[in-house]
Amino acid sequence: MKHPRRPRRIALRASAKVNLSLEVLGKRPDGFHEIASVMHAVDLEDRLTLEAAPTVSFHADDPELPTDEGNLVVRAAALLREAAGVEAGAKIELRKRIPVAAGLGGGSSDAAAALWGLSRLWGLGWSRARLAELAVRLGMDVPFFLGPGPALATGRGERLEPLGRMGGYALVLVNPGVSVSTREVYARVPAACRDEAAGSRRVMDALRTRNVARLAAALTNDLERVVESILPAVGRMKAALLAAGALGAMMSGSGPTVFGLARSLDHARQIRRRVNRAGWACWAVRTQSGPAIRIA
Repeated sequence: MKHPRRPRRIALRASAKVNLSLEVLGKRPDGFHEIASVMHAVDLEDRLTLEAAPTVSFHADDPELPTDEGNLVVRAAALLREAAGVEAGAKIELRKRIPVAAGLGGGSSDAAAALWGLSRLWGLGWSRARLAELAVRLGMDVPFFLGPGPALATGRGERLEPLGRMGGYALVLVNPGVSVSTREVYARVPAACRDEAAGSRRVMDALRTRNVARLAAALTNDLERVVESILPAVGRMKAALLAAGALGAMMSGSGPTVFGLARSLDHARQIRRRVNRAGWACWAVRTQSGPAIRIA
C-alpha cells in the first residue's frame, strides 16, 4: 500500500478565540472547576511554519516567549513524538500576533496547530479527533482549536459539543498590554454550585437566530468581576467599547482582553478607532465558522 508523500514544509494559521459565555458551575472533587462556555474562533492569527529536520527546534519572533518545555508548542511536539513512537524532528517557527495570557487562547491554538501540522509532516495521518484526545494533556482549551468550529465546552472545558455554522460576527478586541494568571483568577472565584448553564443556553439560542443585538444582550462571563477586582482596566475597556458604539461588551476567558460586538466589520473599525489609545492594543476582527487551524 502506498503511503501519501510527506510534505517537507507546512505553513499554518492558528486563530484566537473568544468566549461568548463562560459560566463557573462549581468546584470539582479534583480541585478544578466545572464550566460551561461557548467558544468561537476569530481571525486574529499566529502563523506557524514547520519544516522537516533531524531534531525538534523552536523559534518565535517574540523574544519574551520561552523556547523550551515552558512553551506549549515545544511540549506538543514532545508529546506527539512520544505518543506516536517516532524520532522525527522539525524546525518550528512562530510569528506571534495573538497577545500572550490574554484570554484569547493563543498558546493553546499554537499547540493545536503544532500537533496537526507535525502529524502531517511526520506522515502519521492522525485525525483531528485523535489529536484532540492527546491535546487534553496540554490544556483544556487545546482540543477546541482542533475542532470543526464554534462549540459548547463543558467539564473542565475538554468536552466539546460542536454548534455548526452560526453566521459571521464583527468584533473589536481590546487588550491593556498586561497579563493575568488564570490560576489566580480561578482561585478567587467565590464558592458556588449550580447545575444550570442558563447563560450559555441564551448565547446558543442567540447564535441560532443570527441576531447580533440578541447575542450582545446574552454575553456572560462569571470571571469578569473577579478579574476587574485585580485589574480595573477591564471595566474601563468595557465602558469605552460601549461608549464607542459596541452593541455589547464582555471579557474573554480569564481575561484581560475585552471584546465588543459590532453591526459590521466597518462598524468594528469605527469603534476600534474611537477606543484606540496609548497602552491599549485594539483589533477589528470577524468570527470564523470553520476550523481554527488552517493551511496558510
